[in-house]
Amino acid sequence: MKRIVLATATLAALALPALADEIGEVSTVFKLLGANHKIVVEAFDDPKVEGVSCFLSRAKTGGIRGSLGLAEDTSDASIACRQVGPIKYLDELEAGEEVFQQRTSILFKKLQVVRFYDPKRNALVYLSYSDKIIEGSPKNSLSAVAVTPWGAEGLMPEPPVYDD
Repeated sequence: MKRIVLATATLAALALPALADEIGEVSTVFKLLGANHKIVVEAFDDPKVEGVSCFLSRAKTGGIRGSLGLAEDTSDASIACRQVGPIKYLDELEAGEEVFQQRTSILFKKLQVVRFYDPKRNALVYLSYSDKIIEGSPKNSLSAVAVTPWGAEGLMPEPPVYDD
């Protein structure tokens, strides 16, 4: 019974979007009360593609409301994804699959990163955008990772299989 619970928990963890590590931040506006407005730089690894990491910069609202977690962050974000090791597909990929999510307001707004595979160019494409239940934002950022051999082995990974 314990093995079934452990296996189920492991599979559930693999299905969740990645968690980000904060790399650094810079202040953009001084606030007398509360935290400054800032740009935060975070990194996360694709949960289903070993060897790919994405670096995300995003605006974070300061002030009293921002310090209390009540402010709504702007939809400004940028993404750069890179091959950082041999690429290995850990599971079947889905077109437009969410690989990262960050809440940007107390309710209804989030920053998301989704992945696509372009078989013609053998590339993984990552799109970051912000959405709300009622009205999203057209602001977005795009990054692509060419799937290439890595290291002395020079082995190419098998192309991903999409689950239709």
